Amino acid sequence: MKLQKIVNRLQKLHPKEIDLSLDRIKNLCKKLDNPQDKIKAISVVGTNGKNSTIQACFAILKAANINCNVYTSPHIQKINERFVYNNKELTDDELASLFEIVEEANSNEPITFFEILTACYFYQAAKYPDNINLIETGLFHRFDATNILSNNLASIVTSISLDHLDWLPKDQQNIGKIIFEKTSALLNSNIIVAKQRDIKTTECIKNTIAKNQSNKYFFNEDFSFSEGENGFFYYEDKFGALKLPAPNVLGQFQLENISSAIATLRVLDFEIKDEQIKQGITDIKSIARLQEIKSGKLKDLVKNNTLLVDGSHNEDGSIVLNNYLNSLNCRKHLIIGMMANKEHEKYISYFKDITSLTTIDIPNQPNSIKGAELKEKFKSIKNTNYSDSIENALKSISPEQGDLILITGSLYLAGEVLNQN
Repeated sequence: MKLQKIVNRLQKLHPKEIDLSLDRIKNLCKKLDNPQDKIKAISVVGTNGKNSTIQACFAILKAANINCNVYTSPHIQKINERFVYNNKELTDDELASLFEIVEEANSNEPITFFEILTACYFYQAAKYPDNINLIETGLFHRFDATNILSNNLASIVTSISLDHLDWLPKDQQNIGKIIFEKTSALLNSNIIVAKQRDIKTTECIKNTIAKNQSNKYFFNEDFSFSEGENGFFYYEDKFGALKLPAPNVLGQFQLENISSAIATLRVLDFEIKDEQIKQGITDIKSIARLQEIKSGKLKDLVKNNTLLVDGSHNEDGSIVLNNYLNSLNCRKHLIIGMMANKEHEKYISYFKDITSLTTIDIPNQPNSIKGAELKEKFKSIKNTNYSDSIENALKSISPEQGDLILITGSLYLAGEVLNQN
C-alpha cells in the first residue's frame, strides 16, 4: 500500500541520536513557509485526558457548526486518525500526497517521525485559516514538535502526573520537573487548568506559570462541576450555570475533561449556545477511553457480558479507572498488557476487588513487557494468569452473567483489540 510505504520511509529519517531540540522542525516548517503561523489553535498539554478533552471540544464545536482541524497522537488503529481537517480524517490517498510534499521539502534531512508528522499537519492546516485547530502535544511540551506556534487562542492543561520518567534525568524524575516541562513554555493567551490529582499539583502549576501573562482559569476557582440525580451533571463558571445531560462516554473523570472543554470554549466566546453544548457532549467520539465493544469477533467470545477497552497506562489512569469500576455492582475481570517502561506494580496497585487478572503480550510491540514477566510482577494479586493472545485471554475467562471484562494497560494494546475485533 502506497501510504504504508511512505510511512516506513519517513520512519527511517529518524536521527541516530535524539536531542531535545526544536531546530529540526523549525527548519522544515521554514521551508514550508511557516504554516504554523497561519492557523488558530487551542493547545492541549498534560498527562491524562488530553485526547478526551480534545474530543469534547471537537464535539461541541461541531454541534455549533464550527469547522475544526484536529491533531492527536498516538493513533489507535490507523495513522489517518491524527489528521483531521474540516471535521474529517484525510483519506489514504490524501495523506500519502501530503506526506510526499513535506518529505520532498525535508530533503532527507535528519528529523524524528513525530516532527515530520507535525510539519505535515501544520502544512495542511494552513489551507484552512478560519478553522479552529485542536492540537495535542506529545511526550512533554517544552521541546515538543507542536511547540513552535508563535501564538494560540488558549492552552488547556489537563491532569498532570508521573509518566514517561525514562525521558528525564534520574535526579529529576518528579512531578515538579514534569510540570515544568509541560507548562513553563505555554504561550501568552488563555490558560485553562483542569482538575488535578491534589492541591499540591495545582499549586506547583500555579507557581510554574506565575510569570506567564495569560488570563488564567483554574478548576474549582473559575469553573466547576458537580454530579446530579438521574444522570445529569451541573457546570458553572462566571458566565452562568448549566444543567447538562449525561455525556455518551463512561467514567466520572470524563466530566472533568468535558468541564475543561466547556470552560475553554466559553472563555473564547465562540457564541456557542447552551443547547449546542448539550448536543455536543452527547456525541463525543471516544476511542479506547472506556470504550464499550458492542459487536465483533472479540465481543462474540464474551457473549452478553460487557466488554470494555481502555488505554490507561499510568498511575493516575489506573486511579480513575478503578474509581469507575468501584461504582459498578458486578464482578470484574481484567486483561492487561503494558509497555516495558511503565511502572507496572504501581499501576496494578490501585485496582481493588478484581475477580480475575490475565496478563498478555502486546502484539507487534517489541518495547512491551512480556505477559509472562508481567504475571510475575502481579503475583500478589489473586487469580492471576497469563495468556499468549487477546483471543485466548478472553476464552480463558469464565464470566458469570452480568460480569464485566476490561482490557487495559496500553493504548497500543487497545489498538490491537479494536483491530482484531
